[in-house]
Amino acid sequence: MSINKSIYSIIKAPLVTEKASVGLTQRKYVFLVDKTANKLEIKNAITKLYKVKVENVTSMVVKGKMKRLRGNQQGKTAAWKKAVVTLKPGSEIKFT
Repeated sequence: MSINKSIYSIIKAPLVTEKASVGLTQRKYVFLVDKTANKLEIKNAITKLYKVKVENVTSMVVKGKMKRLRGNQQGKTAAWKKAVVTLKPGSEIKFT
C-alpha cells in the first residue's frame, strides 16, 4: 500500500443493496472504493480493516448517468468505482 493512502481513504463504504446481498451466500461483498485504488491495495485494506482473509478482488468503474435537472438542463451523476471482494471459506464480515 502506498504511503499517502490510508485504509479509510481506499474503502469508502460497503454497498448494501438487493443485488449485493445475493452474493453474500457465496462470500462476496461489495464495497465503494477510491477510483485510484488497485486490487492489491483493496485486498490489503479489507484484510486490515475487517481482519478476514481475502481470496479474490474484482473491481470496476461505474460510469455516471445523464440526468435532467430543473426542467430542460442536462446534468450527469458522478462516476465511481466498486469492488467485489470474495472471502476465503470460514471468513465473513458482519455489518451492523
